[in-house]
Amino acid sequence: MEFSTRPVSDQPLRGDFGWRFAAGVAGAGLLTLMLAYAVVALLLRGTALWGTNIPFVWGFDLINYIWWIGIANAASLFAVVLVLRRHGLRTSVNRFAEAAALAAVAAAAIYPILHLGRPWLFYWTVPYPATFEVWPNFRSTLVWDFWGIMSHVVVTGLFWYTGLIPDLATMRDRAVAKGRMVQAQIYGLLALGWRGSVRHWARHQAAYRLVAALVLPMLVSAQTIVALEFATTLVPEWHQARLPLHVVATGIPSGLGVVLALAALLRGGLGLTRYIDDEDMHLLGKLTAAAALLCGYVYAEALLVALLEDATTRQAMAARAFGAYAALYWGGAALVVGLPQLLWFRRARIKARWAVPIGLGAAAGVWLDRFSLVAGGLVRDHLPSTAPLYAPTMPEWTLLLGSVGLFALLMLAFARFVPVVSMFEMRHEESEADVP
Repeated sequence: MEFSTRPVSDQPLRGDFGWRFAAGVAGAGLLTLMLAYAVVALLLRGTALWGTNIPFVWGFDLINYIWWIGIANAASLFAVVLVLRRHGLRTSVNRFAEAAALAAVAAAAIYPILHLGRPWLFYWTVPYPATFEVWPNFRSTLVWDFWGIMSHVVVTGLFWYTGLIPDLATMRDRAVAKGRMVQAQIYGLLALGWRGSVRHWARHQAAYRLVAALVLPMLVSAQTIVALEFATTLVPEWHQARLPLHVVATGIPSGLGVVLALAALLRGGLGLTRYIDDEDMHLLGKLTAAAALLCGYVYAEALLVALLEDATTRQAMAARAFGAYAALYWGGAALVVGLPQLLWFRRARIKARWAVPIGLGAAAGVWLDRFSLVAGGLVRDHLPSTAPLYAPTMPEWTLLLGSVGLFALLMLAFARFVPVVSMFEMRHEESEADVP
């Protein structure tokens, strides 16, 4: 049977996605409205709405920021490695993995701005020619956040869009065939005049791999910035050389878990079982389980190395693992390390009712780990009477749920208007398979 990508391109050209898609958009839109409400309330009332206070000067703002950045970095790294190695899994996974990375960066970018206290002055972190000569302090982690997020958005966006150009041209031609002239004009504008010539393909492939190579140092710098935000403080549990490894290693299962959940939802919801097939789900599930095992090594290493540290650092690690936030620490370890091990079972990798909860559970476990890292690292129990423990307030929960809604809304928009798998990569793989 001749291979065809028409079912993939027909999805964005459908007039109606059904009531399930409409319900998803309504739910995600409601959460996004909650995000808007939380932001407006913060602008009017300030950060006093949050539960942060001495010694817990950081709370949900930093927790959610590094959680979203971890998801974005892991999804981007996964897609880049597949492209550079020309692995067959890239044909079915790369497109929505890159989209998930962009949506996660958009959700993460909210928090450094809101953390400023005067978010309307966020442009002060940009070294533009200001006549009033208020220049940014390059020793401030807020400036590092700005450049880290901007580089992430630019490079990841270029990586996603460059790979999308040939498919946009296909969508243009097929929209014309269906009489959808408005959509054809939009796709044609975004396709940048693509005609599929040999010169176009040569330049596209060179540019695609060049941008993919640029993503790797960007990911290293983004994770380094997050780690340096902790390391520049005097908090014993944060001032560790192993912290960047912990942040990177534990972030990988969260990104892979989200990609696994998206793969299960897209192939079932859009009827793309042929394009995101069982072998793709098997490999993706095994990669997620293997990354979780790596996290188990990182957790064990942290506990064992803490025994060799000085008394202050050893006490800080003990407070995090066995103190007030011990339930978050061990709960996060169980979800990150233990839960994905179910993916070694074939049924758990194939069935959406297993793959989706396991993937999202791994991401939730990383969030618990970030909570225990931030709040647990700031616990001070040296005095008989200490401040109450950090407890997020309702505005903070609203902000978190709103950022989840923004991520979901962006992914739904992506699935509605763009092919969710790479059609030109699938055609290329099929043509190579036909060569004797």
